[in-house]
Amino acid sequence: MNEKVQLLVENIEKVIIGKRTPIVQAIAALLTEGHVLVEDVPGVGKTQLAAALAKSVNGVFSRVQMTPDIMPSDITGFSMLNRETGDFDFRKGAAFCNFLLADEINRASPKAQSSLLEVMEEHQVSADGETYTLPKPFMVLATQNPVETYGTYHLPEAQMDRFAMKISMGYPTAEEEIAILDRNEYENPINRISAVLTTEDIVSLQEQVKQVRAAENVKNYIISIVTASRNNEGIRLGISPRGSIALYKAAKAWAFINGRDYITPQDVKDCGVCTLAHRIMLSPKGKSMYVTAEAALENLLSSVPVPTE
Repeated sequence: MNEKVQLLVENIEKVIIGKRTPIVQAIAALLTEGHVLVEDVPGVGKTQLAAALAKSVNGVFSRVQMTPDIMPSDITGFSMLNRETGDFDFRKGAAFCNFLLADEINRASPKAQSSLLEVMEEHQVSADGETYTLPKPFMVLATQNPVETYGTYHLPEAQMDRFAMKISMGYPTAEEEIAILDRNEYENPINRISAVLTTEDIVSLQEQVKQVRAAENVKNYIISIVTASRNNEGIRLGISPRGSIALYKAAKAWAFINGRDYITPQDVKDCGVCTLAHRIMLSPKGKSMYVTAEAALENLLSSVPVPTE
């Protein structure tokens, strides 16, 4: 594993126990300048993961509790009349940070959710005819509870497609949960960690990830996967070109994290489900065949021929 990534993983593991895979997935998304949706039941560490990642890098961290009354201006900012000059001054919203935690994103109204579209895709805010660029690095970490539906709003496909990855924490084992009890006995372990990397380190790593190479057969493999999703009777909405780009970038990050400057087909398979499952919609037949989008993606990946050298 890359030395700096290893440092970051080990620091986060001081807070999050036994969840190396989702930790590495979140870091991979960060290295591709992407965003992460953490979807799981309450109390398994979704918010802790986001906060620990942000605290491990000495960037600016903002948290927005996404409630039905949250306004788009709370996220993007607003203009206010300056009585002394008579001009309107722009007051920056929560999005002007390095790490934006949108906690329980599906509780915000569609209007508030839509304010994140430009922020996530363009890394900028447009207001009153002006464009404001967000700091680098910039990452949105959103959480949602898939079980409770009271008082929630469905995330539209356009919003889902802007997340580089959707990851899940899962329940800990009995041994891991004992360690969690011990670690949380006196205080929240997140209070005991400090930054191990700078924002400049992250930007440098992002540039290094872009230099990772991919052979033509690996690129063709990615296209075969997304094309198969568009021609599958169990899938009503296939993977968009934005999805194929996300998978390509995720595979680059996965190879880089594992100390290589080239992508293998296994990198693509390892990133496939977390990068693509949230981008598809199952048909009625697909719901009976696969039940979940993740199961449909796993079946798809097993059916597409893997290229050999």
